[in-house]
Amino acid sequence: MSYRLLNRSLQPALLIFSNVIFSCRGILFDLDGVLVDSTGAVARVWRRWAQKHGLPAKLVIQTAHGRRSIETIRLLTPHLGAESENRIVEAMEIADQEGVAALPGAAELLRAVPPDRYSIVTSATRALATARMSHAGLPLPRLSVTADDVREGKPSPQPYLKGAALLGLAPGDCMVFEDTPAGVESAHRAGMRSIALTTTFPKNELDAANAIVASLADVRATIEPRCIHLDVKEAGKES
Repeated sequence: MSYRLLNRSLQPALLIFSNVIFSCRGILFDLDGVLVDSTGAVARVWRRWAQKHGLPAKLVIQTAHGRRSIETIRLLTPHLGAESENRIVEAMEIADQEGVAALPGAAELLRAVPPDRYSIVTSATRALATARMSHAGLPLPRLSVTADDVREGKPSPQPYLKGAALLGLAPGDCMVFEDTPAGVESAHRAGMRSIALTTTFPKNELDAANAIVASLADVRATIEPRCIHLDVKEAGKES
């Protein structure tokens, strides 16, 4: 197996290799599109909501990915009562679990990392996050930051800063797994590195991430007392 080193001052010839090693002390996982495949459910719910309010479904679905639902509602329909409308959307999302399943590599990586060294940081409400994790057969996290816990959702840095605080770590000691540009921006504004998954957006829209993978199946974790080493096979690379 060959590896790409992280030192950007190295000669360009070293950058042709296929794997990259990151080290961190804690991991912050987004939920939808990282641990759980809920793409179909998200699309169905927001398509129905868009039709109800006479909005282009594609625009609504793209806007909703990676954001708290209440912020999507405020952005697209500022004339509506956001709190009451958000309760409707949340109930629709909790009810629609068709096709919701764990994404490749999610269960294995969660088993590999001690529960006190990772947190879920999601734009879903706590009720919705719990429903999706349970339906996907994934262990409920000991630590989590949900839409209910922040005043500002992604791309604000607030969710990931709260996640780092839960782990008792400095932002620079955390690695974030994300699947949306808004999530990657949130992580970087919080002073963290990120690994993006191409489960929701194409690779070219995730270029701000420090690495890009097809799924968590391309990530291997080695746990040490004060460090987590992540062996990452980047998307589009061959070893």
